[in-house]
Amino acid sequence: MSTITTAEAYLVDLAVETVRTDAVQAFLKQETIFVSLSTSDGLSGLGYSYTIGTGGTAVLALLRDHLLPRLVGTDARNVEALWSDLFWSTHATTVGAITSLALAAVDTALWDLRCLRANEPLWRLAGGFRQQVPLYDTEGGWLHLTTDELVAGALASQKAGWPGVKLKVGKPRVHEDVERLRAVRDAVGPSMDIMVDANQSMTYAEAKRRAAAFEEVDLSWLEEPLPADDVTGHVRLAASTSIPIAVGESLYSVSQFREYVAAGGAGIVQVDVARIGGITPWLKVAHLAETFNLEVCPHFLMELHVSLTAAVPNGRYVEHIPQLRAITQSEMTVVDGHAVAPDVPGLGIDWDQDAIDDRRVG
Repeated sequence: MSTITTAEAYLVDLAVETVRTDAVQAFLKQETIFVSLSTSDGLSGLGYSYTIGTGGTAVLALLRDHLLPRLVGTDARNVEALWSDLFWSTHATTVGAITSLALAAVDTALWDLRCLRANEPLWRLAGGFRQQVPLYDTEGGWLHLTTDELVAGALASQKAGWPGVKLKVGKPRVHEDVERLRAVRDAVGPSMDIMVDANQSMTYAEAKRRAAAFEEVDLSWLEEPLPADDVTGHVRLAASTSIPIAVGESLYSVSQFREYVAAGGAGIVQVDVARIGGITPWLKVAHLAETFNLEVCPHFLMELHVSLTAAVPNGRYVEHIPQLRAITQSEMTVVDGHAVAPDVPGLGIDWDQDAIDDRRVG
C-alpha cells in the first residue's frame, strides 16, 4: 500500500516575465495552484495547474472543500481510480475549467508520486518514445510588438537553432496581419516554421477571409481562429484552407477532442495538461490524436509538456513560454533547437520551495 496520509493545496501568484498580449486579452499573472501529497511509504508528490489571472481561488476552494478530503486514506498507486472518483464526485461542475484545473493539480501530484516510486522520469513512464522534442518560440510574437520587433525575434530564434516561431494575429485590418507575417517570412526564409494564433477572436467569415490571405506565407498552422465551442465553424474552415487548423488549449474533456477530430475540425491537437484535467486524460487525448494520424503540440506549461510530448510518438512541438523561473532552481534544457525532457525521477521540475513559499497567497 501507498496510502495518502496528507493532502494540501495552496495558491502562488507569479508575475509575468514579459508583456504578453493577443487579440482578446493580456496575460495578467500566473495563478499557480499547487497540490502536495504525502504517502505512508515516505514519498511526497507535488502537482500543479494554473490560470492566467482569474479563478485561482475558485480552484483552490474546490480542492480544499471537496477533492482533497476524498484522497486521504486512499492508495496513491490507483491513479485512474482516483481521477475517476474525483471527476464523478464533482459531476455537477463538469465539464468545465475550474474542475479540470483542480483535477490536474491532483493528477500531476499523483503522477509525480508514481514516477518517484518507480524511480523513472515522466517522459519514460508515460510512454518513452524519445527524450528530445523540437521547440518553437512564442515570446517574440505578441500582438503589441512592432513588425521590426517580430522580425528581430524570429531571427534570434532562428540563430539559436529553433525550428519554429509563433506570431499572434488579429490586427484590425487583414493587411496589417499579412504585412507582419510576410516580413517575418522574408526574413527567415522558407525553411523555418511559422505558426499564427488568433485566440478565438474571429467569426467564421473573417477567419476564412484571413486564412485565404495568409496562404501565401506558408503557415504551419492557424490556431484557435474561432470560439472553441464552435466545432462546426472549425470544420468548415478546415475544409476551406490548406493551412492546418490547431485547436485544444480551450477544450476541457477527452470527449470534446473526440468531437473535433472525428468531424475533421482539428489538424493540430493542442491539449493543455492543466485544462484537460491532468496527465491521465492528456495521454488519452494524445493517443486519440494518434489514431487519427494527428500531431500533438501542447499549449504552454513547457516545463511539464516537454516530458509528455517526448513520451508519445505523435508529439511534434513544445511551445517556449518560460513562466516558472522565479520558483525553480534550474531551467528546461535546450539543445540544438530541441527541448530535452528531464531524466530524473518524478515530473522533473526543479522546484525552489523557499521561493514558492514566499509567493503563497490566500
